Amino acid sequence: METVNFFGQECVTFGNQAIQVLVTRSVGPRILSLKFTDGENLLAEMPDFITDCPGTGIYHFYGGHRLWHAPEVPSRTYLPDDSPVDITLVENTLHVLQEVETKTGLQKSMDIQMQGDSASLCITHRLTNKGLWSVPTALWAITAFKPGGVGILPQAVEDTGVLPNRRLTLWPYTDPSEPAVKFGKSYILVNATMQGPFKVGFSNPRGWQAYWWNGTVFVKHAKYEADAEYFDYGSSSESYCNHQFLELETLSPITTLEPGAEAIHVETWDLHQGIERPQNEQDVQALVERLRLE
Repeated sequence: METVNFFGQECVTFGNQAIQVLVTRSVGPRILSLKFTDGENLLAEMPDFITDCPGTGIYHFYGGHRLWHAPEVPSRTYLPDDSPVDITLVENTLHVLQEVETKTGLQKSMDIQMQGDSASLCITHRLTNKGLWSVPTALWAITAFKPGGVGILPQAVEDTGVLPNRRLTLWPYTDPSEPAVKFGKSYILVNATMQGPFKVGFSNPRGWQAYWWNGTVFVKHAKYEADAEYFDYGSSSESYCNHQFLELETLSPITTLEPGAEAIHVETWDLHQGIERPQNEQDVQALVERLRLE
């Protein structure tokens, strides 16, 4: 593992012949860069973007990919992760382990595995309860991208006749009339050209979300459990956007972590090059068929 400095953070490089990620060692667990070996970083770079964690101090976003635990309660969700993490490499899997959060008793970790030499990787997110009390929670995997692209959020397409087939969750600051967002019948297109903030959540039986940026399409997949309960009015997928970044987010079902127990949430990521920017639902459907998404 080669060690590099990236926006002031000590990172290790990890990749294959197709793609490369930078994983922080000095803070985290975080993935700060994702790119083709000869390409640009797709992930948002925000070394100075911060918020307040009530009663604790400052939370640094840094950008890139992170693991939170739901529901979103600032005093526990925004606990700083500014301490070094333990990183080990076993065969083709990078294990990243955070210190135990003293306020929650939870410990975060990621296992990052390359999928051969393809432009694909798998991330197993893990929460372990090292405390003395049970904790109702859910794993919440968040990937922040550079602005200027377009997020693609698939909607339920099952024909249920006269009955509804989907539900959307909106936040108090979300303006449904935002012109940068196109609500279609089968897809929502979120153009990351807005001032924001804007956020939408939805149950996602199709299991994937995508982001187009500069000719590259990123697709993340996460399992949807139809019979499970999810936070945020049943949202298994969410997307947040402002003028600095767009996030694609997935959540695991709600679980109660007993002392000593762990829960996992798995995402797979795929990158595709040479893709024109989708402008409407017809373009997205053609892309879905081309990439063989469901």
